[in-house]
Amino acid sequence: MATVDLTAETFESTVDSDKLVLVDWWAAWCGPCRMFAPVYEAASEKHPDVVFGKVDTEAEPELSGQAGISSIPTLMIFREGVLLFAQPGALPGNALEDLIKQAKALDMDEVRAELAKAQS
Repeated sequence: MATVDLTAETFESTVDSDKLVLVDWWAAWCGPCRMFAPVYEAASEKHPDVVFGKVDTEAEPELSGQAGISSIPTLMIFREGVLLFAQPGALPGNALEDLIKQAKALDMDEVRAELAKAQS
């Protein structure tokens, strides 16, 4: 299994790493979450250089609240601690692959410059 379970204790240090980190917010009772799980797992096998985290919203309600999760599944993508993507809904495999490629191709210096410009 190439995915890692994230908790309140491990979430911040994981997403703040210098790696590309995908986070799947899910719950066992959620049908779309169960449909997305094998797609997410398959992508994790194809991309060993990417961290694929999973947060069980039932086990981590405080973390889910802090992240503003109101619908599951929700996928978030972080790179070098920067949130690049956050969207609820299960994705097909080809859409997930496309998002991973886009996130890997980003010039993070450019992204940080845009963020700084937007904040000033």
